[in-house]
Amino acid sequence: MIQRIIVVLLCLLSMTLAYGQSWQDTVALIENAMSRYLAENPGCQLSIQRHSQLIFSKAWGMADLEHQAALTPASVIEAGSVSKQFTAAALLLLEQQGRLSLNDDVRKYVPELPDYGHVIRLQHLVHHTSGLRDWGAVAAVSGWPRTTKTYTNDDALDIMAMQQSLNNKPGDEFIYSNSNYNLMAIIVDRVSGLSLAEFTRQYIFEPAGMTHTQWRDNFKRIVPGRAMAYAYGTEGYETDMPNEYVYGNGGLLTTTEDLLRWMSYCSEGKLGKPSLWEKQIMILPFNNGAANNYAAGLFIQKFKGWSCITHSGATASYRANLELFPELGLSIAVLSNTSRYDSSAVNVAASIRSLMVKAKDDYNAPAPNKAIASPDRENLATYAGWYKNTRDGSSVKVDLTEAGLTYKTRPLLALTETRFAFPIGPMLVEMQGGKEILLINPALDTQRLLRVEAAVENAPENEFYEGRYYSAETGSYLTIYRKDNSWRLKLKKDMDFPLKPTCKDGFTMDEFGGDLNFMVNPGSRKSKLSISVSRARNVLFEKVE
Repeated sequence: MIQRIIVVLLCLLSMTLAYGQSWQDTVALIENAMSRYLAENPGCQLSIQRHSQLIFSKAWGMADLEHQAALTPASVIEAGSVSKQFTAAALLLLEQQGRLSLNDDVRKYVPELPDYGHVIRLQHLVHHTSGLRDWGAVAAVSGWPRTTKTYTNDDALDIMAMQQSLNNKPGDEFIYSNSNYNLMAIIVDRVSGLSLAEFTRQYIFEPAGMTHTQWRDNFKRIVPGRAMAYAYGTEGYETDMPNEYVYGNGGLLTTTEDLLRWMSYCSEGKLGKPSLWEKQIMILPFNNGAANNYAAGLFIQKFKGWSCITHSGATASYRANLELFPELGLSIAVLSNTSRYDSSAVNVAASIRSLMVKAKDDYNAPAPNKAIASPDRENLATYAGWYKNTRDGSSVKVDLTEAGLTYKTRPLLALTETRFAFPIGPMLVEMQGGKEILLINPALDTQRLLRVEAAVENAPENEFYEGRYYSAETGSYLTIYRKDNSWRLKLKKDMDFPLKPTCKDGFTMDEFGGDLNFMVNPGSRKSKLSISVSRARNVLFEKVE
């Protein structure tokens, strides 16, 4: 105990020297950042460790409003997608045990999946490059988003097995999809003969000393010390719990102190023999050779010049963040049981990170982009109009204003007569003679957008829109109908959304989120439509009589 106290004091002293302020001052700043979590409201846990020594751990607010139970550092909170690194670690352990290879075809273990003509390997699941649509996004298109049904991993697999196409060719792109990690949980079960919950208990939680950690594989199970989750609306706080059985993509019940024990266990090389830590944080390039910064359930990033290994999480109204700065020996874990501050301009996790991490001496913050050309306005006018992304059918409008071109209302800075940049970031927009646009991300790949006609309200072909449509990919119907001189989409009685016309046969669904495109065949009157939402591209529906 005396040794531990000495180590902690040395850690605090080293932080004082590194950051130029006393630890007491830092604690005061932390308290100020956490002041939004009032004692009578849902709250937050925060734990910080340095060189595997806990130097700060505290909870603010309430764990259970109905029973007036205060949140403590021992309260159990759901970690959302922070959970994914544990599912990935289980797969890595199985590979080390010789029971599978990350190079294996997924259909070797999950033959229920269709053959898409491209091999999806286990490593594609791990790094979110499989192209598999997010089953929850597909379920939302059917009118039954997550938490509206008590979905299981088997239900998720049933939805995946219905999909007739992929978001992208495996290995081509990073598209975050919970399907990948639900499949990994299923594979752990099928290969090991143990559920993911039991496998991780034996091989990860107990060896790492994570005494407050388990999975929400049965949401009805009594969990002593569990903090309830709360949303905040016009009538105040109300419960918002993840009442579902799916897990592996999320569903870890834990504490911030347990998460820091995990960070120490991994980074000190104790996971696997030999250590699997380097494989856990290893990134693999895309098919085109560009880097993908998503490792095995962890993002590999930079912050103020320092390496940062991190993941955030959100399920129902639980919120989470875990990050490690290996060069600093610093780990920070945040868990909250409310989503109230999602729209806040100041994110708590980001605030604590900024307090604890000083910029590297040679760090230079990215400078804003500047226009370096003055293109001819007549030429610019030829670029204005509607364009459609060839990948997901989303529509983009390019306008010419007094200040120059805008892309989705964002200003474009001219670099040459045909090449433009946004004020911040590496993305480039290349105009191809007013016929198409290349959206270039130097670190990833290039997307192609084709020039299309603008929408014409009440055009004759609109008569082919109206009707009832069925999707074999969602197993559900939707209705397109006309009301008050505009088109609407109805999924269910309580799910009725306006369609906002963009380009010809194209609409956006602002309230629902996504794009809808009609594929009209006037000769047969057999119209089709596709819906693209975040994480699920081009879900097909066909008109039925």
